[in-house]
Amino acid sequence: MHEVAARAGVSIKTVSNVVNGYPYIRDTTRERVQHAIDELGYHVNVTARNLRSGRTGLVGLALPELSLPYFAELADSVIRAAEARGLTVLIEQTGAVRERELEVLRGQRRQFTDGLIYSPLALGPDDVHELDGIGHPMVLLGERIFGGPADHVTMSNVEAARAATQHLLDLGRRRIAVVGAHAGETVGSAALRVQGYAAALAENGVPFDPRLVGEAGPWRRPAGAETMARLLDADLGIDAVFGLNDVLALGALHTLHLRRIDVPGQIAVIGFDDIEETAYSSPTLSTVRPGRDQIAQTAVDLLAARIGAAGDGGPFQQVVADFAVVPRRSTLGEHAGA
Repeated sequence: MHEVAARAGVSIKTVSNVVNGYPYIRDTTRERVQHAIDELGYHVNVTARNLRSGRTGLVGLALPELSLPYFAELADSVIRAAEARGLTVLIEQTGAVRERELEVLRGQRRQFTDGLIYSPLALGPDDVHELDGIGHPMVLLGERIFGGPADHVTMSNVEAARAATQHLLDLGRRRIAVVGAHAGETVGSAALRVQGYAAALAENGVPFDPRLVGEAGPWRRPAGAETMARLLDADLGIDAVFGLNDVLALGALHTLHLRRIDVPGQIAVIGFDDIEETAYSSPTLSTVRPGRDQIAQTAVDLLAARIGAAGDGGPFQQVVADFAVVPRRSTLGEHAGA
């Protein structure tokens, strides 16, 4: 590092700042230091640095299931945000199994990471005490646990679902079915999104018909297709469908295609999550963009701040990501953009 500083004509501290990604450095200075690093073939001795700092440079990311596109794309966003801070992400898949989610919190792997970004699906409000005494920085994602001893980043489920339903109502649709409800659920994405759907109906004077709320187990394409078939067989006069996530909506589209039902002429369809596939389905799927990149970036920033604060990072924060309705051909038809 001394040699790099001498070659670039800067202080050792400046070289350290460049190597560690410190943002407030002039571009010309950063380029000069990087040129010296490249010329000299300098590499950071990560092991020595970690021994000095007591950190590993590794952070955990615990997600329910990577086969679900939303979580896979979220993981990609977290990895990119972490790399920009010089952090490496170790991904753990819990399968939404309670015992595995608890193991993530207290297992031996935690001693090898500096912090954890944690998205539980099996735990709920009554398990908030399980987050006590973890002993390492953590950022909580999702809607299962609120008010825990950790920073929390989540999405605007109720407001975004209301906006998705309002989009359908603005198009003159009044018999709007839901695909993906969970019977008896009071917390979690399904309950919150149904709540937003019901609120939009009430605000527009449209009666809530419980027969239009189709339940589905795992949020996968087959569940969406099967639930859509049951709703159609019930002959409820459906003119629109709100899939509580995109893969459910894509499954519903599949059934509508098989039944030769015109989308959106007869039935309009909107999903939630804005996974990459929605821009390439036939027709392209209207959806809600829930701020996935913002969630990932904020979670990494909060975790990095907690790690850097060494246990004295101030009050825990709760951050709600921005969202946007993305109208495509499944609701607007030929009037939609490409």
